[in-house]
Amino acid sequence: MRVAVMSQSFHVSDLKPVVALVQTRCVASKQANLDTALERIADAASRGADIVCLEELFTHRYLCQSENHRRFSEAEPVPGPTSNLLATAAAEHGVVILGSLFERRAAGVYHNTAVFFDRDGRLLGKYRKMHIPDDPRYYEKFYFTPGDLGFRSFATSAGPLGACICWDQWFPEAARLTAMAGAQIIFYPTAIGWLPEEKQAFGASQHEAWEIMIRSHAIANGVFVAATNRVGREKGLEFWGGSLVCDPYGNVLARAPHDEETMLLVECDLAQVDVARTHWPFLRDRRIDAYDDLTRRLSD
Repeated sequence: MRVAVMSQSFHVSDLKPVVALVQTRCVASKQANLDTALERIADAASRGADIVCLEELFTHRYLCQSENHRRFSEAEPVPGPTSNLLATAAAEHGVVILGSLFERRAAGVYHNTAVFFDRDGRLLGKYRKMHIPDDPRYYEKFYFTPGDLGFRSFATSAGPLGACICWDQWFPEAARLTAMAGAQIIFYPTAIGWLPEEKQAFGASQHEAWEIMIRSHAIANGVFVAATNRVGREKGLEFWGGSLVCDPYGNVLARAPHDEETMLLVECDLAQVDVARTHWPFLRDRRIDAYDDLTRRLSD
């Protein structure tokens, strides 16, 4: 076990955590997907990872391609069986773990929830997906209640971390508020891909727009951003992989292929956050006195 002990002289800027992004194919068996995730966590730890991020809803094939009441039986409470396995893995391997789960909060209330475990297996907290899409083969509003925990940062032994989930990637406000909460690495567990009938005409521009948004969050907020996505075909979707890690200047430090299972391991020197924010002082120069209209749908 590699459990870091913080001394009284500890400073976040001294940290250089190694981030591991796990990009896999999901299969029909939940147990097989869990076994894969636990194997990848062990492998990442053996290769020096401090933080392991799993893809969105990693225990199942993407369940929102249709509206099916039977799928609600797959949800779990937190804490629950899957989150307990992640807690055990975090303690066993001495790594911070972030995983996205189908959370059963109460009868009729379900969330898409990211859970954070520190190196000792403690559940530090959770983030519930705030922006819920409703698009062809992404019928998430049927399954998930919008999050009500706000945008959060968790003080882990590997540094202050935050998460948003998939559709949250398209909203600059989500990244901004997560950074304002203190996160210096923002993770995006993701399940995004192409509709096969659209790929030839729009596929390249769709993927490029996604990556540009991720990089822009890093630049605008002076943080590291890490997005992990799944690969493979599942019914009507072809997941495009492309997991990546960006530094606070938006430079892509590592990028995964579109069609292969892989794991990215990237060192994130958190001292760069202060340097970037000092030279590009976007947070300093925000006109917080002029943004009231952001709480309105449109300024008619």
